[in-house]
Amino acid sequence: MPISFETGGLQQLDQNTWGDPATRDIITLTYIDAVPDLPAPLEDEDTLRRRLTELQAEFGCLLEAHSITVNGQPALLRLEKFPLPDREAGLGFTAGIVVPKATCCAILKIMCPEGGRPGAREAAVVPKVGFPNMFPPHPYAPDVRGKLPYNAADDMRWDTMFPTHALTRARRWIVNASRTAKIDARYAALPPFTGPAAVSVGASGVSESVSVASSVPGESNASSSSSSSSSGSETLSTSVTEAMPIAPVPPSAETMPIPKA
Repeated sequence: MPISFETGGLQQLDQNTWGDPATRDIITLTYIDAVPDLPAPLEDEDTLRRRLTELQAEFGCLLEAHSITVNGQPALLRLEKFPLPDREAGLGFTAGIVVPKATCCAILKIMCPEGGRPGAREAAVVPKVGFPNMFPPHPYAPDVRGKLPYNAADDMRWDTMFPTHALTRARRWIVNASRTAKIDARYAALPPFTGPAAVSVGASGVSESVSVASSVPGESNASSSSSSSSSGSETLSTSVTEAMPIAPVPPSAETMPIPKA
């Protein structure tokens, strides 16, 4: 089991999924038995941020990406927003920790659906910054325009004004998890991730990439692993870059069988 984390107050829904009965937020833990398809080494934060911004633009909008350490291991902290499936309005916010190794990867993430009146946070920020300043260029890639725009209301400085908003919850939870999560010693000892896999030439003479970016999200392999009672994991054949916004989170957090507190 690569990652263990605090599960107090959460209801375990399956081997690698937990739910918060009060907020209906969903936490998932995933192990990917494939070369990470992160687009740059963790040390090259500028390139990593730009490429992730470009990739996430297809789904929504990357809000933050930081190279950090989790229990002494190099990791990536990501925060994104995306339209909630099957809803006419409202956003979902996903925050995750990616702990990559040379040939595998572990991901801990939370998905928080926006509740109440959609857009309330943005509407409250408009008078404070002025509407012309609500949609600044993306700080990581000013020329990128994605499915959702980068919004001034997404900035962390507004979290104190909206302590129960989905974005605030996602950011608060993942920051705490990054400080308290534990990495299994056997996983920590694996060869480190040093950057995108090189393209090699196969026997047929055709270039072959060992990146898993094009694999099917959520498609399970036969193997799986588990550890302490505090958390679990499942081996998936999926993409690090594609897994963050939607998979393996259910289509709608409201459909999860989480009893109200």
